[in-house]
Amino acid sequence: MSPVQPGVSTPEAPPPTSSLAIRALASPVLRNKTALVAVGVLGFFVFLAVAGPLLIDGDPKAQVGAVFEPPSREFPLGTDGGGASMVSMLIAGARVSLLIGFCAAAISALIGGTVGILSGFFGGKTDTALMRVTDYFLVIPDVPLMIVIAALFGRSTWNIIIIIGIIYWTFTARLLRAQTKSVRERVYVQRARALGAGNRRLIFKHVLPQVAPILIANTVLLVAYAIFAETFITFLGLGDPSSISWGRLIENAFNDDAIINNAWWAIIPPGLCVMFVVLACTIIGQTLEEALNPRLRTGHLSVRRFRVLPRSAQPEHQKP
Repeated sequence: MSPVQPGVSTPEAPPPTSSLAIRALASPVLRNKTALVAVGVLGFFVFLAVAGPLLIDGDPKAQVGAVFEPPSREFPLGTDGGGASMVSMLIAGARVSLLIGFCAAAISALIGGTVGILSGFFGGKTDTALMRVTDYFLVIPDVPLMIVIAALFGRSTWNIIIIIGIIYWTFTARLLRAQTKSVRERVYVQRARALGAGNRRLIFKHVLPQVAPILIANTVLLVAYAIFAETFITFLGLGDPSSISWGRLIENAFNDDAIINNAWWAIIPPGLCVMFVVLACTIIGQTLEEALNPRLRTGHLSVRRFRVLPRSAQPEHQKP
């Protein structure tokens, strides 16, 4: 190894380009068959949400058949308590449920990412103050807080998005704080600071590109939390009464006594839609997190992964 000559600077670690970042996010999913299936399921529901107006003729709430009409050739999933087609209602509900899920997850990622990066980068009193605020939000029960805020500020769709977004940011903040503390101590960041780079340039040019993949992976998990939260908020009667979502369909089915009328098709399909989307987002998020989170890359070294080989499978020099 040749000695480092004075006056010759060693090359810095280049920030990841957009193509490398996309490849880093896509490769773990492409290597996992379960994650690929989850991407297909999520893509199917996103397609329904985007192409919903083209797939539905007229008002999805309009009565087109008898009340709780069972599934038939005309109505593959039957009708609800108002005589509306369940297929049209599910397609219309996909748009609202996914809108709430993605927007609330984006707000949580924005708040949590900002708090985590600022806390981890500056440290000291800034870190202490921001982490105390994070701790306060962690100890507050989620469901009662959602109920109180929804009852106070109204039940519109955007209020629900904001409510969910300001509740589920704490885990993101702690995760990004730990990663930022690690990144800020790296050689190329310290060299850039010594050369006179300001805090703003260090954060946006060096820290943020390194923690962005983990932030994206965590945001996918937040989509699942947000959709599930919207479902039970709406089921409790605190959702937007003017919009159709999967949670609204389940609430309407219970209010219209679908169980008493044995109308399983009014309850099970929206519940399955919520389950499939939440499961797909969870699988995709966990796959990305396991591949991008450095703390999980050494999971194969866990004690639980070790096992004692039988004597016949042990090497000759290890046999007693």
